[in-house]
Amino acid sequence: MARRLMTGTGPSKGPATPNDAPGAEEPRVAIIAGGPALLTGSGAKGATAGGIRLLRSPLASLIFQRLALSVALLFAVSILIFGGVEALPGDFATTYLGQSATPQAVDNIRKDLGLDKPLTERYLTWLGGAVQGDFGTSWASRNSVSEQIGKRLGNSLFLAFFAAIVSVPLAIGLGMLAVQYRNRLPDRIINIVSLAAISLPEFFIGYLLILFFAVNLGIATFPSTVYDSMGFLERLKAIALPVTTLVLVVLAHMMRMTRAAILSVMSSAYVETAELKGLSSLRIIARHAAPNAIAPVITVVALNLAYLVVGVVVVEVVFVYPGMGQYMVDAVTVRDMPVVQACGLIFAAFYILLNMAADILAILANPRLRHPR
Repeated sequence: MARRLMTGTGPSKGPATPNDAPGAEEPRVAIIAGGPALLTGSGAKGATAGGIRLLRSPLASLIFQRLALSVALLFAVSILIFGGVEALPGDFATTYLGQSATPQAVDNIRKDLGLDKPLTERYLTWLGGAVQGDFGTSWASRNSVSEQIGKRLGNSLFLAFFAAIVSVPLAIGLGMLAVQYRNRLPDRIINIVSLAAISLPEFFIGYLLILFFAVNLGIATFPSTVYDSMGFLERLKAIALPVTTLVLVVLAHMMRMTRAAILSVMSSAYVETAELKGLSSLRIIARHAAPNAIAPVITVVALNLAYLVVGVVVVEVVFVYPGMGQYMVDAVTVRDMPVVQACGLIFAAFYILLNMAADILAILANPRLRHPR
């Protein structure tokens, strides 16, 4: 006789089965993702439900999409960098040996460097090494590119770090101050100065600082050379001018974006309620408006932090600073392609990573995604 399962609380009728024995665990049916799933234990039920719930979470789904997109974008950028460098006019062997080099000597150099191999094979070899942190050997110096980049990258990050810890709090503070005194004299002064800073290119700002502080006043160090045996305070003095240049370049953009983001939420109902309670304007901006405008501020801060790492090329060349930018420019001059490709890929990775971090932080800052109904 077929077993019948009652839909109420009454007992089921039919022949006894092993599951009916005392102490046996009754199979349970749970509705997961719109369909029944047979779970034989509480552990399996919790793991399955938790995994499916995580995969179906809008927050986790968006974060996973950003991660996958960043990896795919970095792969595409690696193809563009390698192909673009290969398409550049000129040849390292000819540049290295000079115009009087014989064709046989040029061919020998090309074979020694592996330039006689197919383009696809050379790209896959380079990409496989780059994934493992090995960017090959410099054609010009015969040194490991990874070791040289390790030293230069530390200098560039040191420069970008101090520019960031000065510019980010200053930009947010000035943006809040401009909102508090909007359409009044402090707001207009801040807007005029920020527009002037945006309009001037970084190399021009750098040369003005060199002329005024290093040449005329003699209170700043130029060129901004750092080395391993330097003390911390000596390093700070050496990077004072390039840090000031970077701060002036990125400060205006972050400040104006902070001002615009806070102003966009100042007409909200909760801000009007806070004003009716008699709270001061500074407290309303800091406690109510600024936290709700954090998503666009995070995005613009991350973009400018990416510029601080990627855009240091010009600043490092102007101040003769031994960082990644100076190293890349020197490599381009002598057609040292492994160095150019490695620097380009690292710059692209930093830019993509910081943009991805900005996207994820903006997603986490959205309460509708953190607490879905």
